[in-house]
Amino acid sequence: MLACVRRRLAWAGSRRAFHVALPRRREPFDPANVERISEDVDVCIVGAGPAGLSAAIRLKQLEQEKGKDFRVVVLEKGGEVGSHILSGAVIEPRALNELLPDWPSRDDHPLKQPATSSTMRFLTRNYSFPIPHPPQMANDGNYITSLSQFTAWLGTIAEELGVEVYPGFAGAGIVYSEDGNSVAGIRTNEVGLDKQGRMKETFEPGMEFRAKVTLIAEGAHGSLSKELIRKFELRKDADPQTYGIGLKEVWRVDPNQYRPGEVVHTMGWPLDYLTYGGGWVYHMADGLVSLGLVIGLDYANPYLSPYRELQRMKHHPYFAELLSGSSTRIAYGARSLNEGGLQSIPKLDFPGGALIGCSAGFVNIAKIKGTHNAMKTGMLAAEAAAEVLTESNVTGSPNDMTKYDTAVRNSWVWSDLREVRNLRASFNTTLGIWGGIAYSGVDSLILKGRTPWTFRNKTKSSDADHTLTASHVKPIDYPPPQPPLSTDLLTSLSLTGTNHAEDQPIHLRVRRDGVEDMGARKEHVRRNVGEYVGLLQRACPAGVYEYIEDEAVSKEEGWDGKKLVINSQNCIHCKLCDIKVPTQDITWTVPEGGGGPKYTIT
Repeated sequence: MLACVRRRLAWAGSRRAFHVALPRRREPFDPANVERISEDVDVCIVGAGPAGLSAAIRLKQLEQEKGKDFRVVVLEKGGEVGSHILSGAVIEPRALNELLPDWPSRDDHPLKQPATSSTMRFLTRNYSFPIPHPPQMANDGNYITSLSQFTAWLGTIAEELGVEVYPGFAGAGIVYSEDGNSVAGIRTNEVGLDKQGRMKETFEPGMEFRAKVTLIAEGAHGSLSKELIRKFELRKDADPQTYGIGLKEVWRVDPNQYRPGEVVHTMGWPLDYLTYGGGWVYHMADGLVSLGLVIGLDYANPYLSPYRELQRMKHHPYFAELLSGSSTRIAYGARSLNEGGLQSIPKLDFPGGALIGCSAGFVNIAKIKGTHNAMKTGMLAAEAAAEVLTESNVTGSPNDMTKYDTAVRNSWVWSDLREVRNLRASFNTTLGIWGGIAYSGVDSLILKGRTPWTFRNKTKSSDADHTLTASHVKPIDYPPPQPPLSTDLLTSLSLTGTNHAEDQPIHLRVRRDGVEDMGARKEHVRRNVGEYVGLLQRACPAGVYEYIEDEAVSKEEGWDGKKLVINSQNCIHCKLCDIKVPTQDITWTVPEGGGGPKYTIT
């Protein structure tokens, strides 16, 4: 059966790449009248990241323990496993030790550089001062690595165990039961549609993977996660998720500046006292250094540019010395990350499946780590799935994954997050930034979360709600790039390997009240240019959005001589636009599978 399916998928892939047909009139695509290939599986996992692959590996381990075969399929929108993965990253190996106790004996593992020291510094414009760091940020026993490479390694292990991993197959839609009350699987996206949604000669409809259990492991702010959270009211008792944007570069530094295993975190400059965020420097293996900046997306000033903040940070004397001599930049990327913590974790299960990893939001923002929690939740979901798959379901009702939600709440993941639940949240109370810093110091060093209170987002404010109109703030004057230390955005973007087929439907949709038309675009431009000075043009770390002068069309789809241009081929799938746009009218959806960045060292 497995060989048969692989041949069918390979055949479908070859048709996508080499299909030849006589020219025909392009017909509009009608999803109601399309015949799809359908495959029955036991477990369908969307996303080949640490959570999804850990779930897949654990399922195959349980298959051997229980003597029952599980057909496990992992769908990955990236062209290769790991190509859409980006993080700092310092990995706490707690979950890995549980999942693969023999990992140190594997010659191919990527955890080559242990963390040897951990410090924190406060930056002013010209100076750098050492400051105490919270004990949660200690890195004894942790490893500095590329999460992209780590994920690719997990992918090879999953395949060795018999998991079917399909890169280039994006999970684009939920397959619901006939009554619409439970999840029955996943639909992959169509391939071969043009920008107008018409079928090209190379058109192939998406496939359906009908699953007994569906696990969503898309990462932060995934499109399917959003749909499921909304449909099943999974966030009814939780706070809204909040996010940061992390921008990263990898440099091969001058040997005189290389200190393998050194971990440094920074606060202060270049961000002002009203903006939550900080920088990092991780000395990886092989003479490489990971550096970057995380900015909370609850920032208020629409003039702020995360990309240009990172570029000017590198001109601080501390960074300028680090990157001096023969240092060369070799990679760039960006990704949104969850910051909401324990209060923002939704109900984890829904009829027929569950949310795992960053689809639910298990980042410990005090540690600045989430991989260990993502992996553990994937493992717990696998154990719950294996249990329901081995039980007799004579009623035909959707498989119940509530035991997974309970298991997470009783695990070390929950205690890991509970201890630090008030640290990030304190910055959005009446304490303000400075009060948040003071409270976080006391809580992390002394209280350690042992308090009767929990700071909640009582107003249910999103990150977008924190954005002020331009009339209430001052413009930010950024210096021009000074290569090689700092460069323009498109030069950095070229390091991501990003590519999308140009003649496909734009995957960034402008919708107002669910309607996508010229009126929605016109209203978007009116508010975002008129009130927020084109925030997305500054905020997007890939140059996707532009508000350009165009009198000819502005009356129909623009405002005041401006129209919105979406350079979707630049998109690195960071999801910032969907999260931060003040009008909340941008919806990120998956493009054709295989499109996007091609990260290898991030």
